[in-house]
Parts: sequence; C-alpha cells; structure tokens
Amino acid sequence: MIKHFINLEWKQYFRSSYWQKSIAINILMVFFALYFVGMFLILGFGLLPGLKKFFPDEDPFVLANRYLFFWIIGDLMMRFFLQKLPVMSVKPLLTLPIKRSAVVNYVLGKSAISFFNFLPLFAIIPFSIMLIGDGYATSMVLTWMFTMILIVLIINFLNFIIEAFSAEKELSFLPIIIVVGVLFGFDYFNLLPMKALIGDALMGVANNPVFILIPIAILLLCYVYNFKILKEKLFLDSSLKSKVTEVKAADLSWTKRFGDIAPFMQLDLKLIWRNKRTKSMAWLMVIGLLYGLFFYPQSMYKDMVFMYALIGIFSTGFFLINFGQFIPAWDSGYYKMLMSQNIKYEQYLRSKFVLMAMSVVIMFVLGIPYVYFGWKVLITHFAAAIYNIGINTHVIMWGGSYNRKKIDLDKKAAFNYQGTGAVQWLIGIPLMIVPMALFGLVNWLIGFEAAIALLLILGILGILFHKKLMKLITKRYLNSKYKMIDAFSQDN
Repeated sequence: MIKHFINLEWKQYFRSSYWQKSIAINILMVFFALYFVGMFLILGFGLLPGLKKFFPDEDPFVLANRYLFFWIIGDLMMRFFLQKLPVMSVKPLLTLPIKRSAVVNYVLGKSAISFFNFLPLFAIIPFSIMLIGDGYATSMVLTWMFTMILIVLIINFLNFIIEAFSAEKELSFLPIIIVVGVLFGFDYFNLLPMKALIGDALMGVANNPVFILIPIAILLLCYVYNFKILKEKLFLDSSLKSKVTEVKAADLSWTKRFGDIAPFMQLDLKLIWRNKRTKSMAWLMVIGLLYGLFFYPQSMYKDMVFMYALIGIFSTGFFLINFGQFIPAWDSGYYKMLMSQNIKYEQYLRSKFVLMAMSVVIMFVLGIPYVYFGWKVLITHFAAAIYNIGINTHVIMWGGSYNRKKIDLDKKAAFNYQGTGAVQWLIGIPLMIVPMALFGLVNWLIGFEAAIALLLILGILGILFHKKLMKLITKRYLNSKYKMIDAFSQDN
C-alpha cells in the first residue's frame, strides 16, 4: 500500500500544472535548499574546531549539547510557521476502499521524511564524524547521533500537536509563542536551567545507551497522539461541518460617547474580535508590548539611545501599524455596500483614527513598567506615543488610500501576505525609520532632551492640525473611492 501511495505522490507532483507553470519557482527553491544544506554542512564540520578555538578550557562536546536548547526552541518555532501536515493531498484517497488508518500512517510517515527533518542531519552527521576523528568513543557518538535524530522527529510531531491545539481553540500562533517564551524565560531568568538540563540529559544518554529508550518512548507517544487526532479529523466533509458556538455579544455601549462615529467603531471592534486574521493581529499586541525586552536588558543597546525611539514607536504603535496599514481593506468584503450608504466618509475615517489613537494610549500605559530600565526609556516611549498619535496615524491613513487588494479575514495573520502590496512595504520608512533618524540625529548633535522635544513638538503639531489633515486624507479617499470598489470586487 505504501508503494502505491508513493507512486501516486510522484505522479501528482510531476504531472501537476503547478510544476509545469512554476518551473522557475521550483528551480529557485532547489537553490535555496542547496544553500541551506551548504550552511548546515559548514556548521557541522566547523563547529568542533570553532568551539575549541573560542572555548579552549571547556569540553566542546558538552558545550555543544548545552546550547542545543536554543536550536530546539528555534526549530520548533520555525516549523510551526513553515511546516504543515500534507492532509489535503490525501483526501481523494478517502473515496477509495482504503483503511483510514493506512492513510493516516502515510500522512504522518510523509511528514517524517520532509526536508525539515533531513536538513539537521547535514550538521549532525558531520559533527559526529568530527567528534570520532577527534578521539571521542565511537559508541558514545553514534548513540548521541541517533538520539539527535529522535529529537528531530519528536519536534516534528510535537509541532503538529501544537498546531492542532491552536486550530481547535482558534488561538493562531499564541500557543507556540507561550511554549517557546516560557522555556526561554525559565532559562534566561535562571528559574530552571534549561541549557544545563538538556545538555546533561544528552550527555547522559550518550554515556548510557540504555537511556535512549526514553526519547524513543516520547517519540512513540507523540506519534500515537498525532495518529489519534488526525484519524478523528480526516474526513472528506470535515471542512464543511459548521461549528456551533454560543454567540457572545460584547457590550459596546461605551462607544456611544464618541457621537456620530460610534457605529463605525462598533463595526471595527466586532470585525477585530470575530475574524481569524484580525483576532490574530490583536493577540500580536502582546509581542509589541514585550518588544523592548529583546533590547533593553542587553548591555550593548544601552548606549544606542537612537534605538529607544524605534522601540518606542513600534511598541506603542504596534496595533496602529498592523491595523492601519490595511485601512480600508479590512472592510473590502462589504466595501461596495458600505459606500452605497448615506454616510460621511470623514466619519468613517475618523473612527479608525480614534481606534488607533486609543490603542497607542493603552499600549503606552501597559508599557510604563519599562521605567525599570531607566527614566530615559519611559520618556522616549511617551514622546513616541505622542508622535504616533499626531503623525503616524495620519501617515498610515494616507497610505491606506493606495490599498487595492482584498483581504480574506478567515486566514491567520502569521506569515500571511494576502492583501499586502507595495504600500505595506514602503510605509515602514516614514512610520519608523524617519522618526528614529530624526531622533538619533538631534540626540547626536544637541542632546537627548532636544531629541525628545522634537518628537513631542511634531506629535503635538499633528494633533493641532488634525482636522485639516483629515480633510486632505478624506479628499484623497474620495478620489480613490471607485478604484477601491473595483479592486475589492476582484479576487487577488
């Protein structure tokens, strides 16, 4: 049966129109694969002499095992975003008299021989050869190599378990962020020495081959659990089943205090919370809030004061940037109907402005604990928040008038470039690069206080001239109104 599956897979790949039409893309992918294979080979052969050179007083084998912790969590995260189970390609087999268990085993077996699992071998095997050549016991190195292969497969199946949980709970990539973040936090704050635990465990297995039964048992458990999940969900009509859930109506009466823009605000808030892509974007605000923790704790960034502006702009304006760059494409599904109503376009746009300005204030308040890293950090975040409200809100809304691509709200936000055009790539220059450059230049020429004053003055001027700026932006949207209606009526 497996032979027939492989034969069908081979024919499907080379007979598909995708292969014929995208031969250039396939060639490019081959070059990328060869590039990564070459990088891993260099890593495998160069790791041992490199560790000996930079850490002459430590055992390179022990040291390499300790830092495998970072490879494990990095590999797990990359797989979550890039590796998916090949379920759709085998659904046609469900119409044939083939046992569903055989199909499930084939799907899981196919995932085990993916490129993601072969790539680490180009580093593991050369490193093992180098260790044996350096005098390490062959039996110990071979046991370690086999253990590493088991760990690669464990990560493979663990990734699918996390993906299944995320899809079931509609949490997007929040579970993988929590898993990786908690493990990294345990090690970083010395709550649980993950590097030492992983390193000691691998050395223990290498020195006592009987312990290899533990990773084998973990791999079998992961496989069986994946088998159970997939067998329960692998049906032809699984995507047609409607999920019945209790409707939870949020109380949005507080928006009425904003007057005539309240209906539009309610529409946006409901859109954010009820759709997969916008909900994923909302969860991403946690990353934006914690963005500074990637920089401020590190001593090398303490003297890079110009970076404070970039971090402040990004942290306080995370929702502004992610939500604002797709205005009005968020409403592309019903934009034609919306524009046929007797509404004032300025009210529609002002509701977006108020929503983004509120998010900046909330993100700044939640980020006040950054004062732990110094008063300069907090003051820069405050100036960046004012700049975001006064300047960046208007910049990003002006950029939105050039949006011409429809957005599918049922897709996840992570690594989803659907609806993304040249505007989304270029808008980052005036949003973040310009304020960082101005802040850094004034800080270098005059001083920190003058740089803060510049951001505050620009932000306050933007707030004072808000009405005039909104009139110009509204005029721009009205001029592009029918182009947007035509663009959003098409599937891109």
